[in-house]
Amino acid sequence: MRILSILLLTVFIVGGCCSQKKVDMKSTQIEYSAQSRGYYKSIVVENKSVSVTKERNGETVKSEIDEAKWNKIVDAFSKVNLEGLSSLKAPTDKRTYDGAAIGNLKIVKDGKTYETPGFDNGFPPKVIEKLVNLLVDVSKEKL
Repeated sequence: MRILSILLLTVFIVGGCCSQKKVDMKSTQIEYSAQSRGYYKSIVVENKSVSVTKERNGETVKSEIDEAKWNKIVDAFSKVNLEGLSSLKAPTDKRTYDGAAIGNLKIVKDGKTYETPGFDNGFPPKVIEKLVNLLVDVSKEKL
């Protein structure tokens, strides 16, 4: 009886550690855009692929994201509070006097859209900074 109890306890502990909640990204689209009068960039990440557009009405370049980078994006995404995106405050205000392009993060998950207010490109709010930087990094790798 004692061995059976220890065995069951071990199975539950190992099962609990291995079954950490995985974020389902199959129905999720993440878009980061930055634009000003003379600058435009749109990065769309969806289902292990990235699409980058560098000009308004320009050509879109699409490519696959490697597994390691995708896992980092999923991890950063899992830490974002979707409901709180609309109330984020920008840490800087350079965009108000053309000192920086206007950045915006939009997430579509399960048919519902979550979007940040505008912030300075290159200076996202801290809570989304890691995710935005990963999106920008993966777009640079693919161009």
